Amino acid sequence: MKMELIQESLAQWGELSIYTASGQVFELHSGDTTFDTSSRVIRFTSADAKYIIDGDAVDVVKMHYSHPEK
Repeated sequence: MKMELIQESLAQWGELSIYTASGQVFELHSGDTTFDTSSRVIRFTSADAKYIIDGDAVDVVKMHYSHPEK
């Protein structure tokens, strides 16, 4: 998946879950995530670590609803 699509989706939703080709799952937030399009990496910070991941190795993006409709 193109990382530009992930960047656009994060700007729209503010929070995303991403699933990488290696099977890892990360939660991205617009306030602590940056996209380096020249190096093709996504950088973000969690509560306990800083991450740099291959921006084009994301297979699935989940845009979840905070309050599902009933």
